[in-house]
Amino acid sequence: MASPIVQSFHQPVVSQVARQGYPSAPSAGESATKSAVSSAVASAVSSGFFQSVKRPILRGAVNFPVMLAPMVGLSHVALRSIVREYMPRGAVSPWPTEMLNSRRLPIEKFELVPEVLRDPSETHLVPQILGNEEEPIRHSVRRLEQEWGASGIDINMGCPVKKALSHNYGVSLMGDSDYAAEVVRMTIRHTSLPVSVKLRAGSKTPSRATEASVKDGTRDEVAGLDFLLRFATGLVDAGAESLTLHPRTAEQKRRGLADWDQIRILRESVSVAVVGNGDIQTADDVFRMLDETNCDAVMIGRALTARPWLLWQVGSRLGWPDPVGRDGEAPPSTPEEEGKEFGRVVVKLIDRFQQFHPPLEKAHWSDELLLRKTRFFLKNAAPWLQFGHELEARVAKAKSLLEARGAVEKFFEGAHSMSQRTDLRY
Repeated sequence: MASPIVQSFHQPVVSQVARQGYPSAPSAGESATKSAVSSAVASAVSSGFFQSVKRPILRGAVNFPVMLAPMVGLSHVALRSIVREYMPRGAVSPWPTEMLNSRRLPIEKFELVPEVLRDPSETHLVPQILGNEEEPIRHSVRRLEQEWGASGIDINMGCPVKKALSHNYGVSLMGDSDYAAEVVRMTIRHTSLPVSVKLRAGSKTPSRATEASVKDGTRDEVAGLDFLLRFATGLVDAGAESLTLHPRTAEQKRRGLADWDQIRILRESVSVAVVGNGDIQTADDVFRMLDETNCDAVMIGRALTARPWLLWQVGSRLGWPDPVGRDGEAPPSTPEEEGKEFGRVVVKLIDRFQQFHPPLEKAHWSDELLLRKTRFFLKNAAPWLQFGHELEARVAKAKSLLEARGAVEKFFEGAHSMSQRTDLRY
C-alpha cells in the first residue's frame, strides 16, 4: 500500500492536498490538515523516508532541497550555526565554508584560522577549496578529511574576483577544460569523500530563453552554452559527483539576470545532481527554480544570510516538521515578523562570534576583526531591512563588539520590517 506521505518534494507531503507542481503558502485550513499528520511526518523523517533530492548529493545523505552558498566573509561557523537553527527537524543539507586556499591549508593551524573554525557538533560540512596544483590539493584534502571532519570536498571554479584569477583559481579554470577536469581527478586521487564543483555560466549574453536565442542565431549564446556542456561533461567524466551552476558569466559578476535556462539544460545533459544558484530571494523563488529547471536542489547566498528562516518557510510548505525549539510556531512571514526575527539574528551573530572564536591572546585577530565581520554581515544582509542603512551606520560608529551589540539592541527596540526583495547588484 502506498504511503500517505508523498516521497518527492515535487508535491505537498500531505496527500489530502496533493496536486501537480509545488505547494503554495499554506492557508489556515491547510494548517489543520498538516497538524493532523505531523506525527506521521516526524516518523517518516526519523525513518529516512524523506529522500526528496532526486539525484544523490553527498552520496544520498542530503534530503532537503535548499542549501547555503559558500561566501567569502560570510559562510563562517557563526553564521552556519544560526542558519542551521532554521532547518526543519530531520532535514539534511551540505554546509559550506568560506573559500579555502589549498596553498595555505597544509600549514595552517585550523583552530586559529577564522575561515576554518567549526563547531564540533556540525555535520555534513563540505569545505570549498581553491586550487590547481596536485601537491597542495593532496595535503589540503587529506587534512580536511582526516583532521577536520569534512563530509565532502567542493572545488571552486566560479569565483570571478581578481585575487582568485591572479592565481589561476576559481572561474579562470573554466578557461582550460582539460586542466579543470584534471583538477577534479587530482582531488579524487587523494580523498575518499565525494567531490563536487561550483561553476559559472558559459554564455556572454544571458537570456531567460536560451533555446529561443539559439533559433535566433545568437552565436555567442550558442557557443557559450555548448562550451558549458562540454566543460561540465568533462568534470563529470573526471569523477565529480555533483555540480552547482551560477548561470552568470565571470564578466557579469552579480549584474543582470541569472540565466536559469542553463541550469535546466545542464540538468538534462549530465547524469549527476545539479544544484541551481542565482536570483533566489524568497521561498516562491525556490519552488519556481525547482519547477522551471528540474534541478536537484537550490543554493542561496546573501538572501539566506538576511532571512535564514527561508529554510523554515520552504520546509513548512513541504510538510516538514518545525525546527528544533520552534515546535508549533509558524515561520516569520509578515514584514514586521521578519524584521523582528532579523534583529534576533544580528544579536545572536555577535554572540556567536564571541562563542566560537578562540581567546584573543591565542589568535592573530582582535575584537576589531570581529567587529569588521559584523559590519560586513550587515553590508550584505541589511539591504532587505527597511532603514537598514541606519543600522549599518550605528554599528559603524561602534568602537567594540560589545558596543555594537548595544547599538543593535537599541535599534530593534522599535518595530522594523523587511522587504521580500532588494537589489542584488552588490
